[in-house]
Amino acid sequence: MSARDAAPGPLTPTGTISSPVDRRRVAFATVVGTTVEWYDFFTYAFAASSVFAVLFFEPAGKELAPIWSTITIGVSFLFRPLGAFLAGHFGDKIGRRPMLVLTLILMGGATMLVGALPTYASIGVAAPILLVTLRILQGLSAGGEWGGAVLMAVEHAPKHRRGLFGAMPQIGVPIGLLLASAVLGVMRVIAPDQESFLSWGWRVPFLLSFVLIFVGYWVRRRVEESPVFEEIAERHEQKKVPVVSLFKRYALLVLLAAGVFVGNNAVGYMTTGGFIQAYASNPEGPIALDPASVQWAIVASAVAWLVTTFAAGTLSDRFGRRNVYIVGWIALAITVLTLFPLVGTATIGGLTFAVVLLGLGLGLTYGAQSSWYSELFPASVRFSGVAIAYAIGSIFGGAFAPTIATAIVAATKSTTGITWYLLGTVAVSLIATLLLRDRKGIDLSPANEDEQQRRIYIWQK
Repeated sequence: MSARDAAPGPLTPTGTISSPVDRRRVAFATVVGTTVEWYDFFTYAFAASSVFAVLFFEPAGKELAPIWSTITIGVSFLFRPLGAFLAGHFGDKIGRRPMLVLTLILMGGATMLVGALPTYASIGVAAPILLVTLRILQGLSAGGEWGGAVLMAVEHAPKHRRGLFGAMPQIGVPIGLLLASAVLGVMRVIAPDQESFLSWGWRVPFLLSFVLIFVGYWVRRRVEESPVFEEIAERHEQKKVPVVSLFKRYALLVLLAAGVFVGNNAVGYMTTGGFIQAYASNPEGPIALDPASVQWAIVASAVAWLVTTFAAGTLSDRFGRRNVYIVGWIALAITVLTLFPLVGTATIGGLTFAVVLLGLGLGLTYGAQSSWYSELFPASVRFSGVAIAYAIGSIFGGAFAPTIATAIVAATKSTTGITWYLLGTVAVSLIATLLLRDRKGIDLSPANEDEQQRRIYIWQK
């Protein structure tokens, strides 16, 4: 062990000593946990059009089945705010760590059960009903997971490295995307024909969640509670109903923070929601690329997203969260404009280049989100504020983005409308970004709550 690792770490926002070993353990726990959560989430999204449309919804009609299956992706988003309300309430009252463990088990259990579901051919209409029910459980879990992971990472971090540590749960998302894409890509090789893939191959990635749940549970049980929450508990300053306090004083902040996430989420769900994969590999569509090759292109995109997410978090410690975001929105708008022209080349090279560029833009508008959200909300309602803003942003961003994109193509036989739709969401997020202040380095402890309530918006002096 180096002298640096052996020495006590810098003061946390609460004034307590945090060792490098403790901080690394928390960072690893948040990465592993969010990776598990989003592997589960993305595996479902990828299977929506290629599997569930055929096995669970095709009796509704061959043309309507893909739309119904992508609607199930959006249904889970509608329950994210409820998950965020519940996790935020208890996270602000009993602690961040219990919520991390609970959401992990809920998400993983629901995903495993999806892999074991009988199809419409076996049990009729009960199959899609059960599928939607499990999707709702995934939405409840996802609504609470992110806020808890973010606060554990940021509240344990020294103030001059919050962007770096806050990027840890963020990179769990592209890692989850990478794993889900890679596993599905492997299954496309093992079960290359459509008959075997629809018979049993699609179930394997869902059932593999058992291994990831076990690892994630073990890691998260070993981390210490957030020092900020420990101080709140010691001072007996938990709000009776944190959500009520949040909306009573910070409703506008919740809406603007949600707006910051809309553009990234809508654009991101072109790949994470499975639209690009379905559009590019549809054998009856204009592109008709090999499904396995398409999945490996998404793996490359996930790597680009991962690298730039980490870089954006780190850069925000030096240049500020808001400045990194502004550059990111410009970059993301450019990648949106190039996305469908490159995909339209109908080559794997063109598709890969398009989604890699998209990953770069997504990372620049995602890496600083944890630290900025955490610095915007006061300590006593921070979990509720972070989780609910994220959930609302998800609804107006990615919830029905694949469905909207599918409907636009079906109605216009063109992707031009999708480009304009995505650019509109980026514009919304840029405006929200410009209306909020950068609060890099602000003291996050409950003792500084008075200062945390001031100078949130650009018009406040």
